[in-house]
Amino acid sequence: MSSIIAIVIGCLFVSNIILSSFLGICPFLGISKKPSNAIGMGLALIFVVTLSSIICYCIERFILAPLSLDYLQLIVFILVIASFVQFVEFFMKKYMKSLYKALGIYLPLITTNCVVLFVAQEVSKYATTKAGLVFNYTFGNMLVYSIATAVGYMLVITLFSFIRVRIDSQDTPRPFKGNAIALITTALMALAFSAFVGLV
Repeated sequence: MSSIIAIVIGCLFVSNIILSSFLGICPFLGISKKPSNAIGMGLALIFVVTLSSIICYCIERFILAPLSLDYLQLIVFILVIASFVQFVEFFMKKYMKSLYKALGIYLPLITTNCVVLFVAQEVSKYATTKAGLVFNYTFGNMLVYSIATAVGYMLVITLFSFIRVRIDSQDTPRPFKGNAIALITTALMALAFSAFVGLV
């Protein structure tokens, strides 16, 4: 139980995927202009990251690693991720048309979002020992890590979208308008979240 709590706290606060590694920064900056869009992107990312990580973990554990086909990992993982993104895109197009239009190009870009591929590769890491293949994550830990990382992404993008609405309503000096102030704000958020270092 303590290891699961450590994973959750680590993914949400200590080593948040955006604020510690700056992965997925393109959709982070593009979608965060409205809180509703940020929440929609966060929920879509949680779905894609969780399911693609489960499938990729199983493929690596039961097919690629035992057959020494690790060189196919990147291609296989991207195909799995692209399939889930297509499913999300079709679902939103049919049932959430306003959100689908608001997300625009950033929805299909989940396929190339570094966060999704990073998590899938991270949970699939293993070592070869005399006893055989030893994976860094058990299935339960992998599931918790995947969900917590995606929820951490959603947490930060949602917080940032509320801050950005406030910034956009203010009279920002011209050199700082747009992405300049957004990146400065992101850096300040990263600095604030660094206060959690040492919790786990």
